[in-house]
Amino acid sequence: MAPIVLVVGSLHHDIMIDAPGLPMRDETMVGTGWSPKFGGKGGNQAVAAAQGGGCRMLGAVGADGFGKFMRLGLARGGVQDDFVQTTPDTPTGISVAIVDPAGDYGAVIVSGANLAIDPAPLADPALWAGVAVLLLQNEVPEGLNLAAAKVARAGGITVILNAAPARPLGAELAALVDILVVNAVEAAMMGAGSVTDLVSATDAAETLAARFSAVVVTAGAAGLAAWSALDEAFAEPAEIVAVKSSHGAGDVFTGTLAAATAKGASLQTACRAASLAAAHHVAGTTA
Repeated sequence: MAPIVLVVGSLHHDIMIDAPGLPMRDETMVGTGWSPKFGGKGGNQAVAAAQGGGCRMLGAVGADGFGKFMRLGLARGGVQDDFVQTTPDTPTGISVAIVDPAGDYGAVIVSGANLAIDPAPLADPALWAGVAVLLLQNEVPEGLNLAAAKVARAGGITVILNAAPARPLGAELAALVDILVVNAVEAAMMGAGSVTDLVSATDAAETLAARFSAVVVTAGAAGLAAWSALDEAFAEPAEIVAVKSSHGAGDVFTGTLAAATAKGASLQTACRAASLAAAHHVAGTTA
């Protein structure tokens, strides 16, 4: 059986709004269109991971139409959803994202069922069957992430944390993370300084490496930098593509990174594969 990525994380029904720009405070802006989209960092990363191998998810949706939409998205993406729960009294999480003509965006999430995930399945051996990598994000409670990371560490499973959105990270969870993935904003909020190019991204990765075994800092159009005990420091420039939309690119990167890691790729090889997948996503093309 192919190695499996287990994603413990969020599922959001995204509402995408096309607009001429991002509105300022108190401004009402006229948009040009909208569309529903499967989302949530957990869901997006699970679908990306499934493109590179097996993927299973532990998460939750509400007993509503949005929940059905999310399960359909998981099925279409090839993600095993046997451990995705339905919360009868809590609605499916949503997000609203405003995308400008350049492909940049701003978003607001309402967590809903993502805050009501029952951790009990973490004790079920079936959840962990064939799992090589546990992938976590910050859109579910840290207590759930910590509980999952403890089980993974006990089983010798690699733990990847995409610390997004940025929030204080407890020392106990940090000690269980094998690979930390953050963007420029998250790196700065974790005390690694401003990230504006590959040089500063490399500095940020090395700063954060004092707390983690391996760190990947993505710097948008500039590329990425990483540090690990095995690979030391390296930087990879981004693929040059015409931007259709950057929304979800970080999730494609992280999910692809997890899938490559599950197959035994080195950090640098996994980063290259992830960077290429993210570039295709930004350009709206297929690999």
